[in-house]
Amino acid sequence: MIYRYVITFLLFAASILPARAQRDSVPLNTIIEKTNKLSADRPLEKIYLHFDKPYYAIDDTVWFKAYLIDNFRQPSQLSKIIYVEITNSRDSIVDNLKLPVRNGMAYGHIALNELNYRQDNYHIRAYTKWMTNFGPEYFFTKTLPVGNAIDKQINSHVTYSKTGSGKNEKISLRVVYKDLDGNPQANKRVTWEVMSSLDDVAKGKGNTDASGAMNISFTNSKGTDLTGASVVAFIDLGGKKSAGRTFSLKPVLGTADVQFFPEGGPLLAGVRSKVAIKALGANGLGFNFTGTLTDNAGALVANITSQHAGMGLFVITPEADKTYKADLTFADGSKGTYNLPKAQATGFNINVNNNEADNIGLKLAATSAYFEANKGKSYYIVAQSVGTVCFAAQTVLKDQIYSATIPKNKFPTGIVQFTLFSSGGVPLSERIVFVQRNDQLTMSMVSDKPSYTARQKVKLSISAKNKTAPVEGNFSVSVIDETKVPVNDDDEITIMSSLLLTSDLKGFIEKPNYYFAKLNDKTAADLDLLMMTQGYRRFNYTDLIAGRYPTISFLPEQGIEIAGTLRTNTGMPFKGGNVRLLIPDKYFSANAVSDPEGRFKFTNLVFPDSAKVVATAKNNYNSKNLMLMLDGMTYPAIVKNQLYPDEVTNIDSTLRPYLLNNKKQFNSMHVLKEVIVRANKPSMTVSHADYPALTGLSNIPDHLLAANRFSACANMFLCLQSGIPGVTFDMSTNSFYVMRDYNAGKRVPMQVFVTGMPVDANYLNSVMPADVESVEVFLKDDLGLVSSSYQANGILVINSKKKPVGTKISLAELQDLLPQPSVVNFTPKGYNFTREFYSPKYDVPKPVGMDLRSTIYWNPRVVTDKTGATSLEFYNADGKGSYRAVIEGLDKDGNLGRLIYRYKVQ
Repeated sequence: MIYRYVITFLLFAASILPARAQRDSVPLNTIIEKTNKLSADRPLEKIYLHFDKPYYAIDDTVWFKAYLIDNFRQPSQLSKIIYVEITNSRDSIVDNLKLPVRNGMAYGHIALNELNYRQDNYHIRAYTKWMTNFGPEYFFTKTLPVGNAIDKQINSHVTYSKTGSGKNEKISLRVVYKDLDGNPQANKRVTWEVMSSLDDVAKGKGNTDASGAMNISFTNSKGTDLTGASVVAFIDLGGKKSAGRTFSLKPVLGTADVQFFPEGGPLLAGVRSKVAIKALGANGLGFNFTGTLTDNAGALVANITSQHAGMGLFVITPEADKTYKADLTFADGSKGTYNLPKAQATGFNINVNNNEADNIGLKLAATSAYFEANKGKSYYIVAQSVGTVCFAAQTVLKDQIYSATIPKNKFPTGIVQFTLFSSGGVPLSERIVFVQRNDQLTMSMVSDKPSYTARQKVKLSISAKNKTAPVEGNFSVSVIDETKVPVNDDDEITIMSSLLLTSDLKGFIEKPNYYFAKLNDKTAADLDLLMMTQGYRRFNYTDLIAGRYPTISFLPEQGIEIAGTLRTNTGMPFKGGNVRLLIPDKYFSANAVSDPEGRFKFTNLVFPDSAKVVATAKNNYNSKNLMLMLDGMTYPAIVKNQLYPDEVTNIDSTLRPYLLNNKKQFNSMHVLKEVIVRANKPSMTVSHADYPALTGLSNIPDHLLAANRFSACANMFLCLQSGIPGVTFDMSTNSFYVMRDYNAGKRVPMQVFVTGMPVDANYLNSVMPADVESVEVFLKDDLGLVSSSYQANGILVINSKKKPVGTKISLAELQDLLPQPSVVNFTPKGYNFTREFYSPKYDVPKPVGMDLRSTIYWNPRVVTDKTGATSLEFYNADGKGSYRAVIEGLDKDGNLGRLIYRYKVQ
């Protein structure tokens, strides 16, 4: 059980200094009080999303459950709304969800339709409005690879290499093309170009060899910034068919990096210290190495080798008059020489031994110079976890080295921050450790049979206990066919790795579940090494003691709220005005009265996304002289994705088993006999010909997109970025281009028209998809009358639906139809309510068809009773092999639990 830990004081020296010696100091109690005040006044929330599987394909549905907890890992009572955003690899929002929270839980799904999604690495981030006060680094984030198995003609696999630097930097790609059956595409023509928003870098062409491989290489002789650049390659498949592929250069653009992390802070002359070393490759992942550490005289000091994920450790007692360097040889054969930070002549550091199961060994070590200058002064040691000081002590500097043992039962499972302070409250040294109490829930899952047949009914019995006591808990369960969805347990983001580890650390953590999947001495040592190479993000003690707390801009949301200001037409606030809110589709209405500042508010509203809402002040005296102004909705800025090392470079090959099954599943749902339908071509209700400015265009567009194409669109601008045949969108210029010309180097944007009016691309954000009749695409303007007038290459026409023809109305009726300042019609962001996961029942003798499901069962509402038990029933699909069931969740006291269970289908 998580509880508020009592502060314990440990006396290192014989006595505490008397109060008169502390006149110029910051009392230890002040540090404790300010730390705990931060936790009380600005409590943190954490979100974890449990997905039904680790990757997906176009036309899949993503199922997930959100767990929202507070500082003490109990279901948060602060926020009642969670936001979930999906961005593509170019950091553009594709979709966003607003989910209601009940008892710290929320449920959602994402439909990966063809219009909005394509093969890519998407990024999920989830947060509450309260969390935005502390910055986006506190949000839940995850990379979600999405493949495409529909209407695909070719698969590709790319490998990268880089040599040189600056203007001599040479980048090489080897692309292997195969058909969907795995046969090499030999002797095929390939044309390619390096696409950058800043400059034309390189282009070329060639043929694939017998293995279907094509080598692409170029030298960045202009020194162009290739951030965000990619290689676009087209392979000629014959029969006037070609396939295009875009290969991001992110995996090869990064710079290999080696960093040293002396324990507790800087290296100190004459003080024996552990030093962690971390090597990262260009792709941002750990780079294993071996090497030696030598001093400036060439003497060997230590042999160095990586221990895990490019991280290693060595011990050194640096001398003040010496320098040190590490000569490293990396896994790919490359070599490098790196200088250690120079040792400081004076300082005081904290060292930790976390090897014992029940205790933490603490050591304070000072240089001889520091000891002589500060002998007899007092110092503090403070350890905090989950935002609360769990341990604090005060000591007097009487020896160069102090040692102590602290029981681990003073801390909860998770990250503990140890900080050494001077008596003036200045942080001198810091070390974070991970305390593993082995106090997670004991979960068990048992199937009613040792093995099953296809489509046979399965019953899983579940038990949850805290040690031996049964617990009431809230869990989510996913069952997948592991032969169709291979999973690497280490790669997963789990409820343990997210809420206990990555949510408290700065930077990218490679394979976070590695540290929890198998608890042993090796993973414990690797986890302690990770603690030495990552920063802790909770707070900065210097700011805390100075009273600089995070600014609060947003309060926790208790539900959907619509607020605004009622003013007279002179701009003065209108007190006591009546404002009425109407949601016609929900038969809902509510009233509010404006305060002396004209402010009004409607709280705890419940309505679905895209619902039409009306706010009116017309029932006030002289309402024609009133203005109603609603507050806008603010969202945190989209920041550059930091999870690029998690992206799957070769989705075609990495997800091949899953995509092959997805293709079979798609085909089995769309096998229809050919039917020839002959009918007159219907005339378009609205077309470009209705607008004088566009009459110079051809009567027949190159592509015509009907209104039903955009029925699933939430935002017309986002939908059109990836949903127009023959057209590409460049985010750097915020413009649409004819794809063939763009790839050939002709960077003249298309002109966009909405109802015959020329607009820029951003205007499409204000176009409601429901109001669109059709989209016409002109890849060329044969007469050139329109293109030349707007210096454009290609025309994009958005036609709005015609307004119904009505009867004549009076002037008074016309005035009622005109927009009025006292009435606002709008479509606020409402809740995205999730549908139920479909789980078929096979209780007929001879069911027909094929069941190729990869997610066999998904249930986000699994609740154990007072006995800690519950059970689930579902039916297998047709796939044979290993089925993998995962259960995750927590009990009412905030204890976490996770279990993987497998059974066979024969």
